[in-house]
Formats: sequence, C-alpha cells, structure tokens
Amino acid sequence: MSERPPGRFRLFVRRHWPALRLRTILLSVLIFAGILPGLSAIFLRVYENTLVRQTEAELVAQTAVLAAAAETMWPGSRMAAAAPPDARDAPGYYQPEPATIDLGSTPVLPARPAARPSATAADPDAVAVAARVEPIAAEASRTTLASIILLDRQGIALNGYAKGGAWGDLPEVQTALSGQPETVLRRNASYRQRYSMEWVSRASALRIHHARPIVVDGQVEGVVLTSRSPRALFRGMYQDRIKIGLGIIGTLGFLAFLAVLVSRGIAGPIEALSRATREVASGGGRVPLPSSTAAVEIRTLYEDFNRMAEAVDRRSRYLRDFAAAVSHEFKTPLAGIQGAVELLQDHDDMEPERRRRFLDNIAADGRRLSALVTRLMDLARADMARPEAGVSVDLRSAVLKAMDARSPSLEVTTQWADRLPAVAVPEATLEMVVSTLLENSRQAGAGRVVVAAREDGDCVVLSLSDDGPGIPEADRLRIFEPFFTTRREQGGAGLGLSIARALLAASKASLDLGRAERGTVFEMRLPSA
Repeated sequence: MSERPPGRFRLFVRRHWPALRLRTILLSVLIFAGILPGLSAIFLRVYENTLVRQTEAELVAQTAVLAAAAETMWPGSRMAAAAPPDARDAPGYYQPEPATIDLGSTPVLPARPAARPSATAADPDAVAVAARVEPIAAEASRTTLASIILLDRQGIALNGYAKGGAWGDLPEVQTALSGQPETVLRRNASYRQRYSMEWVSRASALRIHHARPIVVDGQVEGVVLTSRSPRALFRGMYQDRIKIGLGIIGTLGFLAFLAVLVSRGIAGPIEALSRATREVASGGGRVPLPSSTAAVEIRTLYEDFNRMAEAVDRRSRYLRDFAAAVSHEFKTPLAGIQGAVELLQDHDDMEPERRRRFLDNIAADGRRLSALVTRLMDLARADMARPEAGVSVDLRSAVLKAMDARSPSLEVTTQWADRLPAVAVPEATLEMVVSTLLENSRQAGAGRVVVAAREDGDCVVLSLSDDGPGIPEADRLRIFEPFFTTRREQGGAGLGLSIARALLAASKASLDLGRAERGTVFEMRLPSA
C-alpha cells in the first residue's frame, strides 16, 4: 500500500518546526505542570480584584451622576445649562476617574460605625436638595443594590436610616469634604458565610465605600456617600462562565499540545526506531528518517543508529566475502596436499624422483598456507587497530627508514615540501605501509619510484609514483580488496594493500590510487599532529 503524501499543513510544520532538545521538551512540560496551580491562583486573585474594581467603578459612576444632579438643583447654582459643544472639545474637558482600590495593597478598615448624634441642625439648602434627589437615589439603589446617603457640608446625614446623624469623622467623608473623592475598603459587619467555598474569596467579607463631594460654584456643599458589597467571586465566575470555560479549554488544549509534542518529539520516534531495530536485526527493513518534530537527541540517535546499521551491514558483507575468499584461497593448496597424499598412500612403489616431486609440492602448499595464515593475522590486527593518542611523528624519518630496507634493484628519490608538519600516524605503521608499496612497485616491474610529500590543509599528502606498467582500468576498483592479486602464480596472497589501508584507517588516514599518465601512483592522506 502506497504511503499517503503529507498535507500542506504537515509540510509547513516540517519546514518551520524548530529543532528542540529533549531536555527542552521535558523542561517545558514540567515547568508548565509546576506553574499551573500558581497560574490558577493568580487568575482567581486577578479576577476577584477585577470584580472589586468593577464595583468601585459602578459606585463612582452613580455618585458622579447624583453629585451632578444635586449641584444642578442647588439654590443659586450656575450649573443650570449644559456646557456648550465647543467647551467639550477643549483639552482636559473629559476627566475619567480610574479605580483606585486593590485587594492586595489597600488597607481594610473596620466596619462603618453607627452615625453619632449631631449637635447642630442640617443645612436647609442641603435638606431641600436632598428631598429632591432622594427619589432618584432610591430608584438607583433599587437597581444597583448600593446604599446611597447624602450628607451636608457638616457630614450630617440627610436621608436613609442614619438621617440626622453625623459621619463627618469618617476618613472617606473628610477627604470628600476637602474636595477629593475617596474610596475605602471596610469590613462588612452584616456578613454571614452562605457557601462552603466562600472562604476562598478575599472580598466576600468586605464592603466598598465611596464618598464624592458635591461642589457648587467651587465650594463643597455636601457629600454623596455610597457603599456596596463587591460582586461575589463565584457568582462572577458563573456570570463569566463562557469566558472562563474558553480559558479552561485553552489550557487543556495547551496540555494536549504538550502531550502531542512529547509524543511526536520523543515517544513516536523511539517506537519507530524500535520497530526499525527489530526489522534490521531480522535482516530486512531500513532505518527511517526521523520526524521533523523529533527532539535533537532523537535525531542524533537516528543518525548514529543509521551509521551503526550501515557499519554492521558493511561488516557482514565483508565477513561473508572474506570467508568466501579465505575458503577459496585455502581450498586450492589443501586440494593439492590431499591429492598428493592420496597418491603417495596408493602407490607404495612410486619412484623416488616422483615421490620427491609430490613431497616438494606438499611442502610448497604448506608454506603457502602458512604465509596465508600469517597475512590473515596481520590483516586481523590491522582491522582491530585503534588510533593512538598524542602521536606526533616526523614523516621524513619514517620514510627514510623504509627506503633503507628496499631492494637494491629499485631506485627511490624524494621530493619534500618545505616545513612539513608532523603527522599523527605511528612510525611503525608508516614504515610498514611505505615498505609494502615499494615492494608492490618492485614486483610490478618498476625500476624507479618518486616519493613526494606536501601539505594540504590539515593533512599531509604522501605519494609514491613508479614507472611500472601501471594498473589496468578494470582492476583499479578491486586493487584494495582482500585476496585480489595478479601474481597468484608467483605466490601472491593479495593482502598487502588491504593490510596497508587498514593500518592507515586505524589512524584516521587513507590510502587510494592516484591518476598518472604512466606507472602507478599511491596517495596517502595523513592527518597532521
């Protein structure tokens, strides 16, 4: 079944998804889980404080209207007509009054005391205005549930249950008599808990008191004193249930997003890698590409596992081919030895000269097997070699030692670049590889070899160029394969170049064929120390 192509949204996400580390994803989830209770508590506190300020704003609006109505009705007031339109366009005409109280910082005063008896009579003008404003205040109180009391300039109540009493000593009234509105928080003496969860609310046992001066022609003539309990927290939550529900849905949505993030970034890729591991272990399948939403560590794990799977596959093919080559190399001499032995066993009366020839063949095949075993051990040690730490070798010294051990029939010259750096390859490895290459050139029929060295970035390139017949194009791709040789009749095992390349690979160096118009060129790239 063909895989369905991803949609536009998934393609967009793959292109723009940031690379997140595993610790970032887990830290985000844990931090959000840790601060969620705190966020809920902060939300409740902020929401309740908003309800309290909303109640204050309502009281401010009511007292502003009532104070303006009283000012208009006051005897001798010049506020009989509305302000002209051009005055409303003047800067500073509109003066909104913000809420001032805060449940966290505003002090809470005791419950408002009863009005004390007044020794003086109320102002007659204030009494007359209060009588006219009282129906308006009563109608407003019936709708807003606010307590509205009018006071004269002495603080004497002109209406309500405290009519005739004096409240001039209250802080909010004194501030209003000085010409400034004032809002305070006081304990609610009549508060009784109705619901079991009401203790969560800080404002349930409080009452908001707001006093606004009645200013007539620039002089304070009275005060509008209002009070009201703030909106209950749970009632407000019920009234705003849709908004709060949307907030809860948003929170749950974010939690779902985090769950998807953990699934897509951690769990899903790990499960896919686990399935791929089982398939690769059974000899089939392949390692898929990691998801674009996978964590950085998961992507790195995919890359490392892919490299490991490729290495295991290469090693398996190498071992399979190696086993086939070894069995082939051993089969020929073993078959010769077995055949010679059978002939010697079946012909006791064999002529001495013929018997000697068979025994010589057995000895030659035995020496060939012994040489093969020795070279196989060398190849195994080369494959298992590990880079040595802190190696720093002078390249000239190692090459000159290998040149001293060359065959006298081979002429070797050198071409050194100025100031060559030391290389991070053991001296014994360099000697063995150079000796192997020189011997390979001699056996191929070369009479002259040029050894050149130059610096190339962070490497030193060492090349050996001979004047031999060269390597046929068909054999260039197989020249480094184990057991590949064109001198099998002369006893060649085809392991020398394989061992040389394996020894260099253990030190992060390489050995390859170079291009030449005539002869053979071997190039080694040796890391600088």
